Amino acid sequence: MLYYALVFLVIALIAGILGFGGIAGASAGIAQVLFFLFLAFLVISLVVGLFRRT
Repeated sequence: MLYYALVFLVIALIAGILGFGGIAGASAGIAQVLFFLFLAFLVISLVVGLFRRT
């Protein structure tokens, strides 16, 4: 999932450089959502791992 966030970030940067504002905004939004989902899954897996250890 982090891979897809980085892919959409790169697409947003390239589209921003080329002047495609709508595509850049949409790609940046998708990258941001995927990044925060990745962080949420990371925190959940860390908490579950801590509880399973005890």
